[in-house]
Amino acid sequence: MKIGIIGAGGIGQALAHQLIQAGYQVTLSNSRGPESLAAVVRELGSRVRAGTREEAALADLVVLAVPWQQVRAALSGLPEWNGRILIDATNPVVQPGYRLADLDGSTSSEIVASLAPGARVVKAANTLPVAVLSADPRQAGGRRVMFLSGNDGPAKAEVSSIFEKVGFATIDLGALATGGRLQQFPGGVLPTLNLIRLG
Repeated sequence: MKIGIIGAGGIGQALAHQLIQAGYQVTLSNSRGPESLAAVVRELGSRVRAGTREEAALADLVVLAVPWQQVRAALSGLPEWNGRILIDATNPVVQPGYRLADLDGSTSSEIVASLAPGARVVKAANTLPVAVLSADPRQAGGRRVMFLSGNDGPAKAEVSSIFEKVGFATIDLGALATGGRLQQFPGGVLPTLNLIRLG
């Protein structure tokens, strides 16, 4: 499976690192173009390549990891999704002050889904700080917990399988309207929780 990542900040790079360690091929992209990622790609190794946003979006599975104010632009003008999976790793944070964006009663992932028609959106990888997300998920004889939510059961199962292969223990929180609300930051009760599942 080839995985594309839109957004090459801390979260995008942490996920790229984890995914290539698990054997996946990754295309990493940002708004400034592939040339700006040369140093990052050299550091991450041979399983990752820099690409355009459109190239990353054509992968078998795509991760969105951009600041909230860039979500609309990051998802605009992309190829048809045609049922491919989009992992939403964003949080609806407005700066300054880490304020919750005006979501008009929706969860942030429901808004992401509305901006990516045809994608099967799964909320994941948004609750852990970068340093924790990039660290070995196998800790203290157990595995670090990764929360996920979504409206498509098979899509969640596929995302769960990927993160389990990386080494995380996944917990399905249900639909985007309910589980997504628990996960999103600010406002949710789960962000920053660093939990280890033993056994």
